[in-house]
Amino acid sequence: MTQAVEAEPPFSMSELPQLEEEWGALTGEEVGQAYVESLSAATRSRHGRHYTPAELSGSLWSQVRETLGQGGATPKPLPGLVRDPACGGGALLLPALREHLRASTAVSPRLVLAGLPSLIEGIDNDPAAVWVANLVLAAEMLPTLARIPEKSRRPLPALCRVGDGLGPAERRARAVVMNPPYGRVKLSEQERERFSHVIYGHANIYGLFMAAAAEGLDAQGVLGALVPTSFLAGRYFSPLREFFSSTFRLRELGFVEKRSGVFSTVLQETCLATFTTARVRQANITTLSDDGVSKVAKVPSPRGPEPWILPRRTDIAAVSAAASQMPLTLGSAGWRASTGPLVWNRRLEDLNESSGIPVIWSADFDGGTLHTDARRGAMRYFVVRSEQDRRTMLLSEPAVLVQRTTAPEQARRLTSVHLTAEHLEEFGGSVVIENHVNVLRPTSPKPALSMGLLSRLLESAALDAVARCISGSVALSAFELSALPLPAAETLASWETLSNNELAHAVSREYRLGSRP
Repeated sequence: MTQAVEAEPPFSMSELPQLEEEWGALTGEEVGQAYVESLSAATRSRHGRHYTPAELSGSLWSQVRETLGQGGATPKPLPGLVRDPACGGGALLLPALREHLRASTAVSPRLVLAGLPSLIEGIDNDPAAVWVANLVLAAEMLPTLARIPEKSRRPLPALCRVGDGLGPAERRARAVVMNPPYGRVKLSEQERERFSHVIYGHANIYGLFMAAAAEGLDAQGVLGALVPTSFLAGRYFSPLREFFSSTFRLRELGFVEKRSGVFSTVLQETCLATFTTARVRQANITTLSDDGVSKVAKVPSPRGPEPWILPRRTDIAAVSAAASQMPLTLGSAGWRASTGPLVWNRRLEDLNESSGIPVIWSADFDGGTLHTDARRGAMRYFVVRSEQDRRTMLLSEPAVLVQRTTAPEQARRLTSVHLTAEHLEEFGGSVVIENHVNVLRPTSPKPALSMGLLSRLLESAALDAVARCISGSVALSAFELSALPLPAAETLASWETLSNNELAHAVSREYRLGSRP
């Protein structure tokens, strides 16, 4: 540690405890994990620091090497520079380094080690993390160093450096692998101008890393990243989707399933995405779990800023394909989705159990029928305090209500109810909608489908499957709801007079529910 690697520790080596007896031998990934876990929760939250399990770093590299044209069981030397601009403890660089060293056993070990700085680069603004990364990467080089006569050995190269991963790249990379920090960040005017093409509203540091990494790729470059599934559908990532799909093509996407073992440490709403500068037409969709990688489908590489419709399961792959080709969305068919205006914990003093305007909560229609949930009894009514409250809080016209979040154990992701004129009359003419409910209202006197048909469509198994292709989490935002694909206006008109049974069959046929992909 003090002599075998060109990396200066950011603290006194004499203060280090002897950890091997306490911990036993650790892999490189486990060393990085131990470092992150040693940080306080406040530090991890403030700087967005997290570790990447070995299973995910290995899976991401498998995607990247396949996209680079380096697939197969035989290790292959790296075709160019591999960079991680937020390297932390180096976990994502380890698989690439290991493969390159295994593929270079027939090459002079001196040349192999001398060439590594041009092939592996890690950047991070945490000096301690960079030092850890340099040590675990150097440990992988020890067998190669052992092939050099002792008198000819030199310190192993430090492949990671302290720096700003968002800064302009000093050299172009053939591949970028990353799991960067996530969270809102304040930008200077210069930074906001630089990243204006990928920002909507507040800036998320994750999106900035994605854009900066793309800038640093060469003409044959590949980018592999752990991304939140909100990147695939969320409103705030719309410009980033537009930029990536116009500059690159999605080649591989692996949804991470939350199960036992190592994957219990990973949020369900995570996926591994690999983009390429090559103009590929199709993307491979897979799922990753403790059981390994499972193929889901091949789909056209998605384009544009709207939510990308991608299947999470093989049984809805055909639904995803059919929905992706449909000409209308709920928004373009004349319906506007908005989120209920009442954020209850901000207006707690205005909520009571006996007087005011009735409040409709998400739990009031969790079974698909409107009722009064007893658990909300103490906050059943809202007191209007101002004319502004009257304008912004009250809903006085029929609408379709959709739960914005559903419990994981619920069978459906689309849970809705038709708030009719009769319901409003029973409530006294107006209601207040709580923030966990989306409200659908027509934007014109004659939308492409009536409120009654819309309500019935949202109850169908086919539309529920489509919703799962848009959002993999238990949340469905107003923006995502507006993007629900619909068939042509003529088809919708022909459905208006169908019975419930006839409609269910027609919708299933149109969306290919139950068909093979």
